[in-house]
Amino acid sequence: MLSNDLASETDRGVEARLASGGGVVVELPGDADWRAVGEQIGSAVQVDIRFASFKDGRGFTLATQLRTRLHYQGRLRATGDLIPDQARYLKRVGFDAITPDRSDLAADWAKAGQQFSVVYQPANDAVATITDLRHRDGDELTRLNARYRQSDALEILRDAIETTWRGRIALLSSFGTEAAVSLHLISRIDPATPVFFLDTGRHFAQTEQYLRTMTERLKLTGLRVLKPDTAEAREEDADGYLWQRDADACCALRKVRPLARALEGFDALVTGRKRFHGGARTELPVVERVADGLRVNPLANWSAEQIQAYFQTHDLPRHPLADMGYSSIGCWTCTAPAYGGGGLRAGRWPGQDKTECGIHAPAQGAAVRPERE
Repeated sequence: MLSNDLASETDRGVEARLASGGGVVVELPGDADWRAVGEQIGSAVQVDIRFASFKDGRGFTLATQLRTRLHYQGRLRATGDLIPDQARYLKRVGFDAITPDRSDLAADWAKAGQQFSVVYQPANDAVATITDLRHRDGDELTRLNARYRQSDALEILRDAIETTWRGRIALLSSFGTEAAVSLHLISRIDPATPVFFLDTGRHFAQTEQYLRTMTERLKLTGLRVLKPDTAEAREEDADGYLWQRDADACCALRKVRPLARALEGFDALVTGRKRFHGGARTELPVVERVADGLRVNPLANWSAEQIQAYFQTHDLPRHPLADMGYSSIGCWTCTAPAYGGGGLRAGRWPGQDKTECGIHAPAQGAAVRPERE
């Protein structure tokens, strides 16, 4: 369970290591840049992340980055202006303990903590950790990938939607240049399947038009439009230029956290990612565990030629920007035509090293590579 350190005490394991000189406690503000703290937290047995306001979500982003990007294995404690309603998300992003400024909400925190049966790091209550569960389900992921190895995309989706994760699976769609394939496959199985669309407030008007076209044509009734939290957006991106200052933080605000909130109650998420996209997707498995759950990638081994053939066979409409050189489409602020080579996603975050938005951040120790033919 999420430990409530109202007396500002560390757990016994951390305390013992500190007493023996085996580590330090590092304090970070919620708006710290994760890329600048790697060396600082290297020997830390505990990292305290302070929330200046419960409305400020940057502490959640920082915790996620420490766990998934820097692979921090120590104890994470949230401090500052916290409220019990945040308990579920604090747990989800990897916090082990809290020390809220207000000490009069202990009963509410205790009630919130009872909702959870999984903790991120080892605690004194012998509850299975997320790391333990990930090792435990490694065999299951391997089994699923082996089973789906000889299945086509429609068969994979039908099994996922109607059997394996019945009622607990959704499709995430960008309504981009290749999105029609996944959407059409879903419509052939169950057009009421939940379809998540991350409305960042920065999409091309053509993408919004395409969303309406596809949902109406395919009679998709499960569309759920996910938006960033209004208070968080006002706090973190008051001038609307966060994308220029820190693209990772902008994606966390407008994509990562809204999706994490929407995934409550779901066990798996279908994506349209494919290996031929390159980069981190080159060895994409059909089923994988990422930081916030399972991803099902039924088109993982499809080629660009197969995508085009499916469009033609089923007479699917193209994204309005496809003929203008846009091969991969995200926010207008961070997308350009992919002229001059560089791959299908060359137009995303042009001029930056960034290639992914972070919604599929890998889980530690849970990578399951696809079997080779």
